[in-house]
Amino acid sequence: MFKLYKLTAIVFLSALLVPQTQAKDTRPEQLVIVSFDGAHDNDLWQKSRDIARRTGARFTYFLSCTFLMTKDQRWSYKAPAQKAGRSNVGFARDEAEVQRRLDHIWQARNEGHEIASHACGHFDGGDWSERQWRSELSAFSKTMEDAWSNAGVADREPEGWQAFVREDVTGFRAPYLSTNGNLNPALKKSGYAYDASGVSRGPVQPRTGLAFSTFDLPLIPEGPGNRRVIAMDYNMFVRHSGGIENAAKSGVYEERAYQAFRRAFDRQYRGPRRPLQIGMHFVEMNGGAYWRAVERLLSDVCGREDVSCITYAGALDTIKARSRVDGGA
Repeated sequence: MFKLYKLTAIVFLSALLVPQTQAKDTRPEQLVIVSFDGAHDNDLWQKSRDIARRTGARFTYFLSCTFLMTKDQRWSYKAPAQKAGRSNVGFARDEAEVQRRLDHIWQARNEGHEIASHACGHFDGGDWSERQWRSELSAFSKTMEDAWSNAGVADREPEGWQAFVREDVTGFRAPYLSTNGNLNPALKKSGYAYDASGVSRGPVQPRTGLAFSTFDLPLIPEGPGNRRVIAMDYNMFVRHSGGIENAAKSGVYEERAYQAFRRAFDRQYRGPRRPLQIGMHFVEMNGGAYWRAVERLLSDVCGREDVSCITYAGALDTIKARSRVDGGA
């Protein structure tokens, strides 16, 4: 009997000492995609890049190309169905402003961020023909190619700029998120890899193809009533203050935005792990409430081993790589 007790004790003690094997989480890493539309204000270029350094995030910048033109150069641009020299978002004040913006674009690219297209003059293309869409896309490409020369610093154009414009600028978001059936054919023929102008009820996987994919910004629950709103600063700005600046309640709006972003993240992180997309602008609405909310989210989650705060192009590569692995399994 003593031997039996002794053997039982040894087995029990061994079980305590041997590490227990835990079930491995086979879910993919959670992707978080934060983008900025417009990408004009040079101080906010610097601020966004500083946020990226602090949090480890990488951003997609959807650039409006008229910010690479001075007012004197505006006559070279003619949007579909508009008079020459018109832009809904204006132009750069002078060449010095453009030069500083070009430096930010190139530095951001070298830091792992993505530069994508937000067209040029921020016009609503909802009724444009395919030919008109292609005209606007061509104006964007031409403006990017000639940007350093037009800014009076052709000798400062970085080596590799032209290849970058041709090969790396492959994403698009339509102004006002306004699209029609002619946009995607125009994007495909113009060499783009994806469009990020869609909207969905919640986070969804992008629709990926061999040569072209589409992303949807999600509607997420927000505020005391958990009413859904597009996960974008402007839409929260309209929800919170009717689109009228109210810096006095900036802290309240920041907390509401942060909680909405965080709940949307947690739901995916603990569940299906569909990519979470958040759209921002180069405007600090309601006293910077939404910029602070996004930085808080990124600070909280980007350092996790199973979270990747990534560009649209990077997310697309990751998702396609997963599909190849799953398809070959």
